[in-house]
Amino acid sequence: MWNILDRWLVNPSGLTPHGYCLLWDPGLIWTYAISDIGIGVAYFTIPLALAVFVRRRSDVVFRPIFWLFAAFILLCGLSHWLDVLTLWVPAYGLEAVIKAMTASVSLVTAVGLWWLMPQALALPSPAQLREANAALRESEDRLHQAQKMEAVGQLTGGIAHDFNNMLQVIGGGMHLMERRIAQGRAEEVTRYADSMRQALDRAAALTHRLLAFSRRQTLRLETVRPGSLVRGIEELMRRTLGPAVRLDLRLDGSVWDASSDANQLETTLLNLAINARDAMPDGGTLLIATADRTIAADVLSGHEEAEPGDYVEIAVTDTGTGMPPDVLARVFEPFFTTKPAGQGTGLGLSQVYGFMRQSGGFVRMESQPGMGTTIRLYLLRDVTKTDAAPARDDPGATPAVIEPVRATVLVVEDETEIRTQIVESLRELGCNVLEAENGPAGIALARCPEPIGLLITDVGLPGMNGRQLADAVRAGRPALPVLFITGYAGDALDDARLPSGMEVLRKPFDVDKLIAQVRVMLVEPC
Repeated sequence: MWNILDRWLVNPSGLTPHGYCLLWDPGLIWTYAISDIGIGVAYFTIPLALAVFVRRRSDVVFRPIFWLFAAFILLCGLSHWLDVLTLWVPAYGLEAVIKAMTASVSLVTAVGLWWLMPQALALPSPAQLREANAALRESEDRLHQAQKMEAVGQLTGGIAHDFNNMLQVIGGGMHLMERRIAQGRAEEVTRYADSMRQALDRAAALTHRLLAFSRRQTLRLETVRPGSLVRGIEELMRRTLGPAVRLDLRLDGSVWDASSDANQLETTLLNLAINARDAMPDGGTLLIATADRTIAADVLSGHEEAEPGDYVEIAVTDTGTGMPPDVLARVFEPFFTTKPAGQGTGLGLSQVYGFMRQSGGFVRMESQPGMGTTIRLYLLRDVTKTDAAPARDDPGATPAVIEPVRATVLVVEDETEIRTQIVESLRELGCNVLEAENGPAGIALARCPEPIGLLITDVGLPGMNGRQLADAVRAGRPALPVLFITGYAGDALDDARLPSGMEVLRKPFDVDKLIAQVRVMLVEPC
């Protein structure tokens, strides 16, 4: 048998080359040779392209058929090249083997193609895919809308719950105060007033959280030393955390100053401490550390509004329960909360996110179940070189004795009740007060020849806003101090670094705090 195969495949002596059949006509021989070589080359490139396609597209269906078809084309190309060889060498046995292999593979491929034909026809056409994608997108823009409505419902439910409690404290306290006064027991009303004041503080805090989330709160950017700021609220945080949680401060990692709103940053850190405490019901450790970081552009993926550069990092790390990836992915989403209805509005971490972005920084979060959570606040480095301002009296402190201040104050506020409160408080202080309900009226009063010591204006005035009013009045009185009072500034105070002599007091404010701030600006003007 081997002798037959050897003589037939390897040593085809006695056989005549194919060129003999073509009468050794050079024109015919080279036509056959060049044509078969070209066909073979083309056939070899087709399976190569199929192989690259199948390897790179792991999602392709019917992969075995692709490989069978590639083998069939490859063998066809090899057959054409053997046709060139047999023009001069009668290797008909080898050619027969290749043709037999080609026939076998082609039959298997043909059967496989017909067997898969129903499934192939069932595949969607490009037009059907476009229609399906359009339907999917429509089903998603609806799912997203439903999720938004659910989130809004969760938000409004939480806010309504909190505000109803606050209104109940205020309304009930007022009713009891009226009854005690009518009963001649006025000495008992102080405790109701204290409860009402606490409810007002809670309402103000909730409003500030809403504004922080929407990135519409009024920020006053200033130079902040992170280590000193954290140490300043260390005792308050220890009382907030309680005895079961150990506070570990490592604040020597940063030597840079940061640019931020100090009050809002303190509030943010206290809120993070409360979250950490809640995540450690059995106690644990809260670590707050600072560090100087130079952030490159490639590290800011997902933080499109942040710019590469120098930042001061404040890392808040707890040893609590941690969060799974699906929860971690949503912690900064609007209104997302893991707490039951009525126990959270979902504005806590979104408030942090909004505050950091509005102040030019960004925030990152790392967490694993059972491994705790780390929140990293990145504050813009403050590179301004300014001399430290002399220490001022605490505007929130109430002086033991209210000494009169002889000055003229221009008050512009469109809400009559608020304007009346401010005017009466200033007159009790001894000030001469000019009052207006809008910007044009305020400008008209500012044109009087009488010296004006201070302008107090609401920011959200109808028509001309408070910042425009202040600029217009200052055009004629460049050194006039200005106190903005605002609950929502919109775009009016976007340039958070206000010029010298301008301060901001957020609504709702304590009358004593207003008086203290006015005293500072009149007695010690910038």
